[in-house]
Amino acid sequence: MKIALLPARKGSKRIRNKNIKDFCGKPIIAWSIQSALKANIFDKIIVSTDSKDIANIAKKFGADSYFLRPKNLSDDNTGIQDVMNHAVKWMSDSEWQVSYVCCVYPASPLINPYDIIKGYELIKTEQWSYCLTASQFPSSVYRSFEENNSGGIKMLFPENFKKRSQDLPSLYFDAAQFIWGTLDAWKGKDFLFGKKTSIIKLPFWRVQDIDTIDDWQRAESIFKKIRELNNG
Repeated sequence: MKIALLPARKGSKRIRNKNIKDFCGKPIIAWSIQSALKANIFDKIIVSTDSKDIANIAKKFGADSYFLRPKNLSDDNTGIQDVMNHAVKWMSDSEWQVSYVCCVYPASPLINPYDIIKGYELIKTEQWSYCLTASQFPSSVYRSFEENNSGGIKMLFPENFKKRSQDLPSLYFDAAQFIWGTLDAWKGKDFLFGKKTSIIKLPFWRVQDIDTIDDWQRAESIFKKIRELNNG
């Protein structure tokens, strides 16, 4: 079985009820569920949540909810691997015959179903423990600097001052849209950012982590523009 699992807790401090807040006409989690459904490769799409309200909304848009996540795995300090480990343990205890589990982030409306399929094509080769979405930093972090307390600035990597940006290594960041993983990787808590992880490269303009209202508004603008282009 191939499972899509959306980790959607209720406690969001910076954006209240973020996972079910209206985003362009639907609860934001609905867009992630819709993308998982459109990929048409999952045997089940389920939600891991500590909220009955979130569970009910997820069900309304096509996901299933089989358990409520315990409180000790629903706070600000709980990492995604702990949440996934709990979910796959439940699957194993329930005697589900699972091969791969895709963690689909619930507040990622820019997910493209074709990227989900690309991730599956990579993970099923059995060369990788994980496959996640990533995007390249738009400007080299090796030329970055910080502001001093006095108001001046200080380069973090001064040895690169005379180097051209194109001569510096390309660096990527986690685009936080989805992560494919083998059942064994999630159960064993294999290190996510290691040599057994492959990436699906996304263009920077199609990536937006949503942590603040500004992030939310930018994501809505991108989302609307993509829909406009697709319908044009």
